[in-house]
Amino acid sequence: MLTPKEIAEHIAKQAQVKRLSLDLSQKSLSELSGVSLGTLKKFERTGKISLESLLRIALNLDALEEFKELFKPTPFENLSSLDELLKENTRKRGRK
Repeated sequence: MLTPKEIAEHIAKQAQVKRLSLDLSQKSLSELSGVSLGTLKKFERTGKISLESLLRIALNLDALEEFKELFKPTPFENLSSLDELLKENTRKRGRK
């Protein structure tokens, strides 16, 4: 299983490959996305970036749709499991 750091580095590398495939320089992507050049360089080097900046970059690399699927609920195999789930008293809030 990959660590969060390894996944972040992988995402950064994929973003860099996508940027290069679109023939965009770091400066061009920075200007298009509104993400500072320093932030973009650090992201490509380390994988560290804020979520908002990552989404801005993804938008300009035509990869924003993938984020909508990130926490997508799993489909129910049958309706009876859906009924059982709806009958359960599910939590509405997290604990402190």
